[in-house]
Amino acid sequence: MVPTRRKLVWVQRQNFQGWACTECAWVFNPSGPLVGKSIDEMKMRFEQQRDKEFTSHVCADHPRATKKSPLAK
Repeated sequence: MVPTRRKLVWVQRQNFQGWACTECAWVFNPSGPLVGKSIDEMKMRFEQQRDKEFTSHVCADHPRATKKSPLAK
């Protein structure tokens, strides 16, 4: 098995700020509001959801958009 090079990183772009994969266009979109009895519990649940979704995503399902050459027709 080939070790994966992808990493979960924080990105800040003009239209997006959040967690993303370094190898594809996958970004983390939390499902629903944060819940928990404390801030620490909410943070823990958020991180668990983020990490689970990152680990289970398939990069091939999230290809990066390619920029067209200005000369392409």
